[in-house]
Amino acid sequence: MDEVIAVHAFRDNYIWLAPGPEPGLVAIVDPGDADPVMAALATYGLSPAYVLCTHHHGDHVGGVAALARHYTIPVYGPAAESIAGVTHPVVDGDIVGSEAGGHYQVLAVPGHTRGHVAYLGAGRLFCGDTLFVAGCGRLFEGTAFQMHASLARLASLPLDTRVYCGHEYTLANLAFARAVEPDNDAILAFERRARRLRAAGQPTIPSTIADERRINPFLRTSQPAIRRAAAAVSHQRSDTDAAVFATLRRWKDGFKG
Repeated sequence: MDEVIAVHAFRDNYIWLAPGPEPGLVAIVDPGDADPVMAALATYGLSPAYVLCTHHHGDHVGGVAALARHYTIPVYGPAAESIAGVTHPVVDGDIVGSEAGGHYQVLAVPGHTRGHVAYLGAGRLFCGDTLFVAGCGRLFEGTAFQMHASLARLASLPLDTRVYCGHEYTLANLAFARAVEPDNDAILAFERRARRLRAAGQPTIPSTIADERRINPFLRTSQPAIRRAAAAVSHQRSDTDAAVFATLRRWKDGFKG
């Protein structure tokens, strides 16, 4: 299998079946629910090689235990978080799946949670709830400084890197992006594309790092228009990109669209 398969779960989660070490084998990314995963494996005639967990929230790991009862496979997850069923705790820089021929590099990206990680391999980034299409995750455990640094790290990846995040939040994120940067034509064009995909029942994911650098306000904190918008909301000038990010994140938390 050369392509990534989106498995829908709950209201707006995606569980990803990513290419594994051999044809017919896949990595299961963030299995919040085991049932749709096992159904998809049967539908496509695939077998799991290993599980990749980005962080400890239940909608990303709730299916790990059930999958472990059906398959004897490695389960990778951040060493800095407590996730039942993880057999191989990982830290920044690890290469995961080596026991099964894997090839994903671990990137530490704290902010949404303290130990959040992403997995990068073959031009694909599985980033959980750190980077969303046109947005980013809430700061449940980490700080704005941490999240800004994590997003800057992801923004520095090759522009053609495909971004697979954990939720279908794209249209809501684009509405906020337009509010922040109303004259950005790239946002409007991406929104038209996203609406066509959703009308056809298709995911808006993946985007690319190039897309995100054009449309995602949280990756564009050095842009003068975004700095002006942040200053207008906070009624003070922010002197650093991290401070601009913090203003945008607070703004987004209360944004009604």
